[in-house]
Amino acid sequence: MRKLIIGLALAASVSGAVWAQDVLSPEPAIETTIQNQIDAFLKDDFETAFTFASPSIRNMFGSSDNFGRMVQQGYPMVWRPEDVVFGDLRAIAGGLYQMVIVKDADGALHYLDYRMQQIDGEWRIAGVQILQAPDVSA
Repeated sequence: MRKLIIGLALAASVSGAVWAQDVLSPEPAIETTIQNQIDAFLKDDFETAFTFASPSIRNMFGSSDNFGRMVQQGYPMVWRPEDVVFGDLRAIAGGLYQMVIVKDADGALHYLDYRMQQIDGEWRIAGVQILQAPDVSA
């Protein structure tokens, strides 16, 4: 009986960890939203880039100019990427997060998590977090 209880507890803890971060099938509309915003940054079209932000982000910055300055200063690799690759789309604690790997002009890789929200049928970017690059060792 004790082994059964330990086994059930272990199974529950493992399934909880899987639930906490589920990898989902790619969502082309999410990738398109992110890519369209990056394309707007490349043209210094902060007004268009701002349209891909969620209402909470838009309210936080108030204007496309403020938003553009924040991106230039805080996320220069997104403002002027050399290359962009989409990683896994993950469900974490009820939210959707799209990993994006950006190579900057110096060749450095940056791993970013884009938190996505669907609003009135359209995907919007609700936040971006810079992740620690994974350890690569031989």
